[in-house]
Amino acid sequence: MSVAELAGKTVEVDEEGFLVNPNDWTPEMAPMLAKEVGIEELTEAHWKVINWCREAAADSGKSPTLRQITTGTGIS
Repeated sequence: MSVAELAGKTVEVDEEGFLVNPNDWTPEMAPMLAKEVGIEELTEAHWKVINWCREAAADSGKSPTLRQITTGTGIS
């Protein structure tokens, strides 16, 4: 495993750069991570999806599918 510095916090990441511990995530990290994939500013719709996905993953213990995300958020 590797470590990364995100929003002033040192976190452990896997070989693909994903957080090893989801509890390490903070909302301050989201804009930084978005810029890495070409999103300059997170909109209200982005935050709706981010927050929904985090809640769904916390509830089920796994990442939601695209269908679950679009159904759960009403965003397609």
